[in-house]
Amino acid sequence: MASPRPRDDPDKLNMSNMSNISNAAAAAAVPVQVQPVPLTHETEEKLLHRHRQDSDSDSTDAPIVVAMDEKKAANLLTDQDSDTLSKDTEQASDSKATYNILNPDGQEEVVTEDDARIRDIPGYVRRVVSFTDDPTEPTLTFRYFLLTILFVAPGAFLSQMAHFRTTYAPYSVFFVQIASNYVGVWLAKVLPDWTVRIPFLPRKYSYSFRLNPGPFSTKEHVLVTISAASGATYNLGYTPIAMSELYFGERVNGAVAVFFMLAITWTGYSYAALARQFLIYDPQYPWFQALCQTALFETQKKQRENPSRLSRKQIRVFFGVLVGVILWQFLPEFVFPMLGSLAFLCWVAPRNATANFIGSGFGGMGLLNLSLDWSSISSSANLFLTPWWTQVIMFAAFVCSAWVLLPAAKFGNLASWDHGLMSNRIFLENGTRYPLTSLLTPDMQLNQTALNEHGDLHVGAQYLWNMFFDYAAYSSALVWMALFGYKQIQASVQKYMQRRHAKDGRKVTEQYNDQLNILQRKYDEIPFWWFAALFLVSLLIMIIISALGLLFIPTWTYFVGIATGAIIVVPLGWLYALSNFQLAIGSTNELLYGLMINSVSGWKNPCGASTYGAIAGDAWYRAQLNLQDMKIGHLMKIPPKAVFFSQIFGSLIGIPIDYGVIRWVLDTKFDYIAGLKQDPTHQWTGQQLASSLTLGVQYVLVGPRRLFQQQLFKPVPYGFLVGAHVHVPWEYQHGVFL
Repeated sequence: MASPRPRDDPDKLNMSNMSNISNAAAAAAVPVQVQPVPLTHETEEKLLHRHRQDSDSDSTDAPIVVAMDEKKAANLLTDQDSDTLSKDTEQASDSKATYNILNPDGQEEVVTEDDARIRDIPGYVRRVVSFTDDPTEPTLTFRYFLLTILFVAPGAFLSQMAHFRTTYAPYSVFFVQIASNYVGVWLAKVLPDWTVRIPFLPRKYSYSFRLNPGPFSTKEHVLVTISAASGATYNLGYTPIAMSELYFGERVNGAVAVFFMLAITWTGYSYAALARQFLIYDPQYPWFQALCQTALFETQKKQRENPSRLSRKQIRVFFGVLVGVILWQFLPEFVFPMLGSLAFLCWVAPRNATANFIGSGFGGMGLLNLSLDWSSISSSANLFLTPWWTQVIMFAAFVCSAWVLLPAAKFGNLASWDHGLMSNRIFLENGTRYPLTSLLTPDMQLNQTALNEHGDLHVGAQYLWNMFFDYAAYSSALVWMALFGYKQIQASVQKYMQRRHAKDGRKVTEQYNDQLNILQRKYDEIPFWWFAALFLVSLLIMIIISALGLLFIPTWTYFVGIATGAIIVVPLGWLYALSNFQLAIGSTNELLYGLMINSVSGWKNPCGASTYGAIAGDAWYRAQLNLQDMKIGHLMKIPPKAVFFSQIFGSLIGIPIDYGVIRWVLDTKFDYIAGLKQDPTHQWTGQQLASSLTLGVQYVLVGPRRLFQQQLFKPVPYGFLVGAHVHVPWEYQHGVFL
């Protein structure tokens, strides 16, 4: 079933919908190689002979992997497809797996998995990351800035445009990761090694840089990708900007719009400081998306620096899967849209309305429906990155919604109002569209006369239970963290307090003894005042905008929004770090805004709900994105300050482009997005904006108290209660049996 895409889902570029290339990356990811140790002369000769056979003339100095004894050497020689000894094979044998690490003296050594520097790192992380580092690699070079601009600009355009459409092909950060690698290597070959001096600067402050500081480095590569993750994406602030012009004829000033989008983004980045001490340095937090990107970075690094048979095979596997999934998504999306839903029941009974509803993937239950559109298959989660247990829960939720609740509402008595079953819009009782603009007076108050004339608001059954489960998920996530994650968070907080009270200048990396933290100790930490300064800049921007009445909310609600965002960063970050599941929090934030704004007079513009939702939502969404990229930097041994800079630089490029796309869509597709005309392709629907308008009218104009007194909406707020209690039986069983 193709259900409407959640309006305030996380940035699709960096979260679950990076499906195409992340699947290929997951398919190509393999263990890192084992450090060679000496063997007998006879076995060495055999391995050398095999190495000469497997290596091309351009890779004769690739490292040779030698097993630890004759038995392992024989096993290795029988492996026709790999020049690297699998960690899994080693662990199945009598001896321990070994790892090549860089010690504090800068010397390489071989250690086993029982070594204190290795044992705390989960096995699936050990198989991916490298335990050595070269701190002399260049980072923020001319090539970095050039590649960042090259890849952020088109990504911001495509990602923002996609949020006005029904379906879309996401601009994946993995595409940037792949393409920037090849372009970076090419630039390293063709750029002249010139030293460029910045003109017009006093001699005392003169600055120069090299156009080409040598081979394209892994650190440059990672930073380009992180900048793309920050800038080549859509901005949640587009919702109130577009809504106000579409539905109320009020155009937001361009400068106000850009600064608003920058401010909410930077608030989220600054909030990463609240959780990074707890969720980044502890090796037990996997961050599956970051781990997948790290696997691809390591494979590309091996292919660049030491091309071998294995690395070439990994690249072939990667591109084979990549071509397949691109075709799987591109063809249904743009060439043959009918491939997105192959409805068997609709074919065999095209005139049977019941069979059409049961079998349709667009606007039905989707039973016996086959989709050849990968964006539909992976719309909820990336199947290659999300843990199995998370996928099971999400599939169970799909079954409940599509195959239990939908037929119960369609054919049974579950829905007390039987119009607009799967619509996001608000209707009159007779099923026609509600004239929402008539509910707003010229001074932005509820037109009670119009409300009495038109009657109560009516929404479809699916919209109602989506609201119910949104509320349940919000309270459920907080309770789950409290029940199952309290001890982990408490331990991290205790380490933070110990370091703070000691006042001996210790870094957070010095409180963890694993090899990844040891390698990071040589780099300076991001000063707290950097985060504080970023927050103060965003705070100043938003106070000016709200105090001058340039957007749709009173200033005091802004402070509530950033406070609620701060509260949930740690628990929801903990949830995402372990499960790769990001909780959508938009409807809950806008409910809170509705409660606040209906306690005072004025400020009843429905766009206020999405404005507040963008502030409180991006305080979490952007914090999560920042934390995920910092985890990538940690796994790849990137200086934290460089990671921080790359995130800010990416947003400075991407956000003005986002606004340009908003203007282009509103100027050229206005009638389609506003629902005045029907788009022949059924793509320019603006369904997320329609959903936002529905929420705004519900929570701001009508108000939660009046809304939940209506018979149709009475069960909805009990979702908070259900979500808060659903984990208690599981916690009891967990305590009894584990």
